[in-house]
Amino acid sequence: MYTFILCSEWGESSEAEAEPTEKNEIKMFKKTQGSSPDQKRRFRTNHFSQNFTSVKNGNHVLFREFSYIKATAHNRASFIHIFWKCFRQIGKNGDLLTVLEYSSLLQLLCPDFPADVVQSATRIVLADDALDSLMSLSDFIYSFQIQFYYEEFLESVLVIYEDLLEGKNPNTVIVPTSTSTELLSSTASEEMDTQEGVDSSVFLECIKGLCERFKHKHPSISAISEVLEINPRVSYYSFLSSLTKHEGISQDIGALPNRSDLLVDPEMDQELERLVAQVAISPTSNSSSSAAGLKEPPKKASPRKSLHQRRRIEMESDGSTEETDSSEN
Repeated sequence: MYTFILCSEWGESSEAEAEPTEKNEIKMFKKTQGSSPDQKRRFRTNHFSQNFTSVKNGNHVLFREFSYIKATAHNRASFIHIFWKCFRQIGKNGDLLTVLEYSSLLQLLCPDFPADVVQSATRIVLADDALDSLMSLSDFIYSFQIQFYYEEFLESVLVIYEDLLEGKNPNTVIVPTSTSTELLSSTASEEMDTQEGVDSSVFLECIKGLCERFKHKHPSISAISEVLEINPRVSYYSFLSSLTKHEGISQDIGALPNRSDLLVDPEMDQELERLVAQVAISPTSNSSSSAAGLKEPPKKASPRKSLHQRRRIEMESDGSTEETDSSEN
């Protein structure tokens, strides 16, 4: 994606050739760089490399407004990655936090980050009557990743799920004059009322139809199929919970490592070890320097003292000459 942006001119032709998501990212990037000729020239000559390096590394979303963070898929993935890098130590220490505490952490990186997104992510892990319970970082961050990155997709899936609960099938045309179809529909509706969730195979076909016409990011059809083939019936939040545990989906997003490596960051650990080593060494160096300071430093000859000695020698030499002269007389 970045090769395309670097090689393209800032014109309508490049945007026309891009995918919808790429168009949005190009427009957002152009908007942040200014529109006047002088600003563009200054950007290309002085800040071109720095800006693209920041975008590539994902640092460009730090402390930005929520509308900017949410604008593109790359911005969303970058924000998720930065959240993990900043607060990984919480999970490493085994701390459990509430929804409000996780919301506060997110607002440290994005001051206007909405609390409802955090609550929606929490519902994937906790029941509605337990939203005030404590959560580990690993449970929260993978749920937050799915909710935030695929927010538009999940909203559309929820509409499909609610339609299926009411006995509707978005991908099926029902003929009103067919009495047999009406009977089957009423029977299926009664079964759905008595059982939890909806039929997984029907749910999968509806989601496939959604993905064919969906313009935003969504998980791959193969990953969704793997998730829905586990059980014959599925509820909405159990479906989302399965998505959070699918390593292939997390790898496609590219923001977080696998669960087994979530708390492992060799570069960060090396940096922390280096800082700890510096702190551990500094008292020893101070004590050694203070001990060395107790020793008397070697005395250097003072220029003023040398001048005084020189005058004294001259005076003594003059006196000895006078005594010699008097004795001779």
